[in-house]
Amino acid sequence: MSGLRVLRSRLRLLRREIAKFGAVGGVGVLVNIGVFNLVRHSTELQTVRASILATVVSIAFNYVGFRYFTYRDRDKAGRTKELSLFLLFSLVGLVIENGVLYLATYSFGWDSQLQANIFKFVGIGVATLFRFWSYRTWVFRALPAREAVEQAEAILTATDGKAKSKKADANRPL
Repeated sequence: MSGLRVLRSRLRLLRREIAKFGAVGGVGVLVNIGVFNLVRHSTELQTVRASILATVVSIAFNYVGFRYFTYRDRDKAGRTKELSLFLLFSLVGLVIENGVLYLATYSFGWDSQLQANIFKFVGIGVATLFRFWSYRTWVFRALPAREAVEQAEAILTATDGKAKSKKADANRPL
């Protein structure tokens, strides 16, 4: 398999992974924003505390979506380690996400409903970049055997095609 074909294959897989990550994450954002607004308007909880609660709910939702949809083909061994890493990186994402909201709310006094939702959304966006990188790099790691099998199949296919071509050339009358 040529280098260009391998690159295209990897880019196609990456696009599919990003699309699945985005689908789960998109629904997770709706859960996060929905719970945030529900808690903020139905309780006396402060803005950032309501946001932290909403983020925790969306983290639980996202783990299920990522494990059983986005990364269902990834290594399933060591679920305790996987969940621990997921929670660790999600906690860092929670700090990033709610840090943006905290700065906007308490440093600049931007605490209207619209402002809180805008900065909640901005915080989610910044944290999402970190989460995508950390989840795919450390939590839901690709199985090394899968890549090796794909490369071996590509080599065998290419080799088989060359062998058939040589055999056809040998059998051709002069």
